[in-house]
Amino acid sequence: MERRKIEIMDTTLRDGEQTSGVSFSVSEKLTIAQLLLEELKVDRVEVASARVSDGELQAVKAITNWAAEHGYLSNIEVLSFVDNGVSIGWMQEAGVKVQNLLTKGSLNHLTHQLKKKPEQHFADIQNVIEQAAAKGIATNVYLEDWSNGMRNSQEYVFQYLDFLATQPVKRIMLPDTLGVLTPLETFLFISKIRETYPKLHFDFHAHNDYDLGTANVLEAVKAGINGLHLTVNGMGERAGNAPLASAIAVLHDFVPDVEVQIAESSIYQVSKLVETFSGVRIPANKPIVGENVFTQTAGIHADGDNKNNLYFNDLLPERFGRKREYALGKTSGKANIEKNLQELGLKLNDADLKKVTQRVIELGDRKETVTKEDLPYIISDVLDSSLYENKVVIESYVLMHSLGLRPSATIMVNIEGDKFEENAQGDGQFDAFMNALTKAYNKKKKRLPTLIDYVVRIAPGSATDALCETIITWEIDQRKFITRGLDSDQTVCAIKATEKMLNII
Repeated sequence: MERRKIEIMDTTLRDGEQTSGVSFSVSEKLTIAQLLLEELKVDRVEVASARVSDGELQAVKAITNWAAEHGYLSNIEVLSFVDNGVSIGWMQEAGVKVQNLLTKGSLNHLTHQLKKKPEQHFADIQNVIEQAAAKGIATNVYLEDWSNGMRNSQEYVFQYLDFLATQPVKRIMLPDTLGVLTPLETFLFISKIRETYPKLHFDFHAHNDYDLGTANVLEAVKAGINGLHLTVNGMGERAGNAPLASAIAVLHDFVPDVEVQIAESSIYQVSKLVETFSGVRIPANKPIVGENVFTQTAGIHADGDNKNNLYFNDLLPERFGRKREYALGKTSGKANIEKNLQELGLKLNDADLKKVTQRVIELGDRKETVTKEDLPYIISDVLDSSLYENKVVIESYVLMHSLGLRPSATIMVNIEGDKFEENAQGDGQFDAFMNALTKAYNKKKKRLPTLIDYVVRIAPGSATDALCETIITWEIDQRKFITRGLDSDQTVCAIKATEKMLNII
């Protein structure tokens, strides 16, 4: 059976940028557009709205210049307006060859916002389409507020579609502008339109106000839609748009008769980059791309995974460039511990495993974070054995911070039985500490990893004496690893995390 092709248009750079507080730079927009087309393999990218700003113009120019060189110019689209050719002039300057013309898809919007009759609106639209064609610009048409149009003024919607069927437009785009559709309505409305106009190309643009974006996408595809508009991480105005990751996974797994040209293995990579550029954090429990969604916490689940993958579903993390993890905390069982020990290359007998499991549960009860990297320390502490011993100990340190003087640190460090006392200054107390530590390691002719990320976390609602957690990411020989320290003093946290690093290397 030949599968029906579903076009994917990503609108992260246009509709997604309408997320409150988000504004991508020129270089960020170019990078995201390149990844969407070359890595993620989306069919089209809506990169901006016409006339917004000079910065937007420069970003679109950068994208179209790159796209022209690499054969993607026809895949770059811009939202335009019925404005007597002003948008067309803007697009000409930007080098864009496809406009997504914003028009009125409900009688309510037409009557109260434009204060025009349908025939007047249609004449204006025809004029814009003709002007664009004369300049070599192809036209797609948005029916803004189409979902409410179908609910409350279907006669107008079909009158408008009859008109568009006579025009040289490539795609007619049906947005649920206010995110109000139910899945049943989505299916019924799109089915009716597809039956009436079987030869026209229709896109569906879902918003997520009721958290129904992905469900509506599924129903739109079942009803015969030709294309979908999605955003990375579900970014967009208000509650956002239908999220690309979830929509693609749903289509792959539940609609076998359609074909979607998306590289699932690149979804997580692009998602994390957009998170970084936008500053909008991905919720830890967000499907596909959230930090915790491939983490088994309950011990019974880890045990089931050991016994024929009883708790797996089709959303295998490897599909999306990720891997399954087994959390360590108060709900951990022996199976969780075993899974993490396997990754570390460690094995314990049943009696020792039971002791370590109990200690992890105790730490979880105290709300302390336990990581896979902490397990060797827990094992050493619990079993009082030489399985994992500290070969490096920060025995003593003095940290000085004075007004008008550079911070300084004096340390005593024991490196495999050799003691070193060093002093150094730095741009902060921890920097001074690291400079003193580097002196000691230079004497041992050893090098330290590079610190590439440093995060301090304090639980919400805590007081000034709260425990804080420092999480440091290190890199050595192109290998990255993370260590954590816990203390009520931020610098001491960092020193504890550093001591863990010294023993790991």
